[in-house]
Amino acid sequence: MTKKIQQKGNALALLPLFIFILTFLGAGIWLNDFYAFPSPVAVLLGIIAAFLLFKQSTEDKVNTLISGCGESKIVTMCLIYLLAGAFATVTKAMGGVDSVVNLGINNIDVAYFPLGIFLIASFLSTATGTSVGAIVALGPIAVSLAEKSGSPLALIAGSLLGGAMLGDNLSMISDTTIAATQSLGCEMKDKFKINLFIAFPASVITIFLLFYLGLNSEVTAVAIPKSSYELITILPYLLVIILAIIGINVFTTLIIGIVVAGIIGIVGADFTILVFAQKIYEGFTSMTDIFLLSMLTGGLAALVEKAGGIDFVIHKIKSRIKNKKSAQMGIGTLVSFTNMAIANNTVSIVITGAIAKEINDEYNLSSKKTATLLDIFACIVQGILPYGAQVLLILSFANGKLNFLDLLSNAWYLLFLFLVTLIAIYSNYWDKSINRFLKV
Repeated sequence: MTKKIQQKGNALALLPLFIFILTFLGAGIWLNDFYAFPSPVAVLLGIIAAFLLFKQSTEDKVNTLISGCGESKIVTMCLIYLLAGAFATVTKAMGGVDSVVNLGINNIDVAYFPLGIFLIASFLSTATGTSVGAIVALGPIAVSLAEKSGSPLALIAGSLLGGAMLGDNLSMISDTTIAATQSLGCEMKDKFKINLFIAFPASVITIFLLFYLGLNSEVTAVAIPKSSYELITILPYLLVIILAIIGINVFTTLIIGIVVAGIIGIVGADFTILVFAQKIYEGFTSMTDIFLLSMLTGGLAALVEKAGGIDFVIHKIKSRIKNKKSAQMGIGTLVSFTNMAIANNTVSIVITGAIAKEINDEYNLSSKKTATLLDIFACIVQGILPYGAQVLLILSFANGKLNFLDLLSNAWYLLFLFLVTLIAIYSNYWDKSINRFLKV
């Protein structure tokens, strides 16, 4: 009897977690900016609540907090964040981002701007690991291209959103991939292969649709000023993608990428050795929020878990799970609702990762597939939230010339990704195909 009660967990133990979520959500609504209130401070309030509410001794709670913050997967995640930040900052400083954008824009026919923007955004966000970074780099250009060429702004903006989210979800150095793979304890390259098996069909359908729309476009050709670019500056992005795919350790991959980008920047006189070192550190500091958030969330999760909160959630989810398919949908639904609450896909994965791991092990799921689904569902929801950073950025660049519904109705990739994901979950044929093709 005692064991059964213990397995059901303690609903009140979730209160500190809700305090964190509601603080973050409430501040975002109040300030009309979900990124104005520092998320690590919101987590700290949850930790304080846990210390006040839970019955263990202060020493026990401190030890649990430290153990959670210092858990090996959390520390690994945080170190990868630092290196990913350094890589993104150094490659941008030596002109990599500008070269990717200019290379694409200079070689795209005006009728195919939506398709071109989708492809450029996909590559840029995959290479840099950030959808927000891709949108910041391409947003003003996309709006300007629509105005000058007469191409539909909604279609170009929707293509930008879809491409940015594709890369964010697929990239092996994105926050979401790092969080998902570390939470489930699987290799990034394995998650990438399964992720590609779902994202590739969705992206191909999107590409064909955008190509068809371009082929039948009545947009009048206009002269777009050509901008300079250097192919050598794109090399670090390609190198990191290739090394990660062939299975080189992520730490080694990122360090090689940083060094190669640094050499290119120094030889090209983009910066000195001293500035190179400063850019690496600047990249480290750019990841401070997600570093502290992941560490403190790990500590809060450990406190909540010890008090029975995680057991309660798992018990409730399990009561609705009938088989492996419903288990996968349960994980997807959990991270989706969490993402709706806090409008941050990375944080959503960090919060729900431990629960997803428990369900994964209980129902003998593939950790690689579970990590993929965790990331994909968070990606889809983040891309359609009217208060998400990605949507808000695009709407702000449009400066009142685009509304949310028009943007969402043209984000074709997110719709196709959702449909393909459902097929991937419920189709036995897909399951057998992916196991045979990837040998997982």
